[in-house]
This record gives sequence, structure tokens and C-alpha cells, in this order.
Amino acid sequence: MDLEQVEQLIALIRMEYLEMPDLKLTLRQAVRLWDTPPESCEAALDVLVLSGFLARTRDGAFLRR
Repeated sequence: MDLEQVEQLIALIRMEYLEMPDLKLTLRQAVRLWDTPPESCEAALDVLVLSGFLARTRDGAFLRR
């Protein structure tokens, strides 16, 4: 996955979480939902966590902050 594809994935993930504010996904679930390689999905989710858009729970799930 190149940088442009990762940016598109970040935009897609952001949109999904905005549309479904109670969405809570593990990395494995996110990979399946968005049909993307685990490394790319984790990188996109990490960007969203670092930006403060998402939070990661103790059990590793990602949810809207």
C-alpha cells in the first residue's frame, strides 16, 4: 500500500467512525471490515489515535474519542 492508499484508508476509517459514533473495533475486525492488510490498517488507526480522533482501549479496541 502506498502513501496515497493509506491516506484514503484513513479518510474511509474517519468517515465510518463519524457515521457510527459507537463503533468499536479490534484491529482484526477492522482488517476484515475494510479488507486491507493488517500493517496498513494498523498504521492508519495509529495515525487516528495519535491525532486524537480515536482512542485505543486496554483490550486493544479502537473507538471514537
